[in-house]
Amino acid sequence: MTMGNGKSLSTYTAAPLTFGAEPNMVDLSNSDSVQLGLHGVHHSARPTWKLKETVEFYHEILGLPIVHCITARGWGRDGHPDFLHFFFDSGCGSVIAFFYYLGTERPDDIRPANEVLFRATHIAWAVESKDELLHWKETLENRGIDVSPVSHHEIIHSIYFTDPNGYPLEVSYQTRDINELDRIDAEDTLRATIQLESDRSDAGRKIGNIDEVWNRKAALRSVEDDESSIEIFVLDVPEFKPLVDSAYEKSECEVSKSEDGYYRIHSKSKLVFERKKLGLKPAVWYGLFTGGLKGRIESYGREEVHLSPV
Repeated sequence: MTMGNGKSLSTYTAAPLTFGAEPNMVDLSNSDSVQLGLHGVHHSARPTWKLKETVEFYHEILGLPIVHCITARGWGRDGHPDFLHFFFDSGCGSVIAFFYYLGTERPDDIRPANEVLFRATHIAWAVESKDELLHWKETLENRGIDVSPVSHHEIIHSIYFTDPNGYPLEVSYQTRDINELDRIDAEDTLRATIQLESDRSDAGRKIGNIDEVWNRKAALRSVEDDESSIEIFVLDVPEFKPLVDSAYEKSECEVSKSEDGYYRIHSKSKLVFERKKLGLKPAVWYGLFTGGLKGRIESYGREEVHLSPV
């Protein structure tokens, strides 16, 4: 295949991704011939100690219908407080639920904190278009809610805000369908990370940074043993295509493609990529080498990344 810049696109045969038996992992879903299935999320549930504020926020500000409420004298267990368990319709058959435990105080260990480990536990609701996402943002802000700028995460665009309990909430739309290559790469990433984590644990260490994961993925996919070169493996998906296009324009790069849907960028020289020239948002930029990287990252800033052979 000849590209627009006159370079030809060669093909390569990917190394087989054989991981062996992963420590502490037993694939019972395949071994017992029983397949389990889900049909979406029914509900998420959290406790609240702000009943009035929670009802006002979800029902009057967000406009979610109240659809059910359980009241109970404990649940037959010693020390279990009496409670209300109430539900709001969040669309497509799903509901968001809260427990209001009577006569209790919020424990210190579940108070909200403005730091990443707390905010990682959150709910994300789906809308169907960017226009709908922007409509949510504008409407919430007009109703007095502090809403984040729109964030771009590979295939998801999102806004963030918090409820009266301090719980993080997200509204997002997905820019493309998830495909088979996404599934394969996700499984490869998780298996490689589990393998790497086991290796580090045996040595009394933890994985230090994402570079180690990218290096392990590349080592499993690499087609050559030459350590004096750079290999970048790039999924054939729209969000990473600018990296491939940029590599085509670099005389020091050779670009090929495997049958399993990955581009391979190969270079024996140092490489520099610039975010603005690639036209990437920061959230995609900082995941640029998710397909795998053999080489050393000399620096990785907001605007440039510098790579060198190992």
